[in-house]
Amino acid sequence: MTNPAAGTGSSKSFHNSHGAHAPAAFHAAAVSHGGTTAQQGKDEPFFDPTAYGNGPDDSVTDATEAAAITHHTCVIGGRKINYTATAGHLVTVDPSSSQPSAKMFYVAFTEDNQKEESRPVTFFYNGGPGSSSVFVLLGSFAPRRIKTSMPGFTPPAPYAMEDNPDSLLDRSDLVFINPVGTGYSAAIAPNTNRKFWGVDQDASSIKQFIKRFLTKNDRWNSPKFLYGESYGTARSCVLAYMLHEDGIDLNGVTLQSSILDYTQAGNPVGALPTAAADAWYHKKLGLAPTPTDLGTFAEEVAQFARTDYLAALRKFPTTDDAVVEKLSEYTGIDKTTLIAWSLDIAAYDSRGNSLFLTTLLKSQGLALGEYDGRVTAIDTGIAGKIDPNSGGNDPTMTAVTGVYTTMWNTYLNEQLKYTSNSSFTDLNDQAFKYWDFSHIDPTGAQKGLDSKGNVILYTAGDLAAVMALNVDLKVLSANGFYDYVTPFYQTVLDLQQMPLVSAQVRQNLAARFYPSGHMVYLDNGSRTALKGDLAKMYDSTVSNTEALTRVRALQARKKP
Repeated sequence: MTNPAAGTGSSKSFHNSHGAHAPAAFHAAAVSHGGTTAQQGKDEPFFDPTAYGNGPDDSVTDATEAAAITHHTCVIGGRKINYTATAGHLVTVDPSSSQPSAKMFYVAFTEDNQKEESRPVTFFYNGGPGSSSVFVLLGSFAPRRIKTSMPGFTPPAPYAMEDNPDSLLDRSDLVFINPVGTGYSAAIAPNTNRKFWGVDQDASSIKQFIKRFLTKNDRWNSPKFLYGESYGTARSCVLAYMLHEDGIDLNGVTLQSSILDYTQAGNPVGALPTAAADAWYHKKLGLAPTPTDLGTFAEEVAQFARTDYLAALRKFPTTDDAVVEKLSEYTGIDKTTLIAWSLDIAAYDSRGNSLFLTTLLKSQGLALGEYDGRVTAIDTGIAGKIDPNSGGNDPTMTAVTGVYTTMWNTYLNEQLKYTSNSSFTDLNDQAFKYWDFSHIDPTGAQKGLDSKGNVILYTAGDLAAVMALNVDLKVLSANGFYDYVTPFYQTVLDLQQMPLVSAQVRQNLAARFYPSGHMVYLDNGSRTALKGDLAKMYDSTVSNTEALTRVRALQARKKP
């Protein structure tokens, strides 16, 4: 697979005991908790009577900031950590009028008795758009996490949570943000939720939340990091640039399961290595002997994808039998079927079903998960008729939805001691329906409209711009081999092609690859490997005093 830190070229970069890395070594930022906190004291439960509507025209009138505060202890890497959990709201303001604009729900985990300057703070969010942060909070690097059976189906209740040995709390304070219209977050009248449902509008509201958090908690001088998943990676690119323009410079950004150029969604060249990884996992390859190392195999397929396969797609319906044979060997799909698909391994049928994911194990009556190709589900009868655009029907999501729903309510209400009469909005389809995808990045790139009149979003230019302006910003791209939603090789191509000229600055970008799906952290081994890569990034960044000084000097030039 080609190295995203370089403009061209290739390298066997997919290896690691659990995950694989792209060639350029990545030294990143250290994350610990920021800001001083009081000694552990009495827990403060909170009942919130406010009704948080999630419709486009909903809003609240209450503009108070309140939270449940609880005190906990965990052990990470042999170190005992006393920490405070805060679950509640911060109120953001309109940057022009300074009037309250939104009431945003968050959960923060902060290590007690730490110094602002030496303790990093990391802001997390999921994607969608329209997703709350519950998925990354319960699954990834918080002090507690759900137990799942991935890639198998997690059986019904009783479910369990466990202390998280892979928590990032040993490196950083953790803040999980729920954008407007998700969780318990809503616009404050006279604003309505739809005002915040757009690329720039959303990023601006998250920026205002971060500023409010930094002020309320005396964290302005802490090292700062972003962690976004899926659409959250597009959000991070826009947000990072907005923060810079507002005088807030970041130390590091983690992009997990990226989508940075919507014009490339469904690109068969970018999808082919993921299809091959799925076929490898399910023992459907036509190769003998079967490859033993997934990273090496992925590199081999990536080389084929960008050369012979790309050429074959361009000259179809003229075909080269040797190329079609190789494509069949890599994907486990017979040559006749591939030709019927016009060799497009990323094609969908008229109902939105992925041809590859529903064909590979069709003889067994199974379909593969789009979010994680290792996960399978029955694809016959009614199970094959449900709307494929419903995320909950994807085999991957079906495997974990029950445990997420139950344990979030248990954790929030019983352990974090925050209760509400409102319904918690984990996924808001209305936000996605009304989302404004228009955006012009700092380089002036606007991809325009597709054949259906839809605005095409491109945010890699924002990332390139902020990396060029803040030359100490570290970026880690984390990707799952079995993720068909945001294929790992397409991410590499997008990063290679973004308008960042400086080879030196590109050394601040690293990519890692893990034998997991879209939610990389749901795989135990992959989560441990990703935590290790994050720890290296955080440690190297926080220990680099010259870089920290430069970042703080940038911030001092333009005080908000």
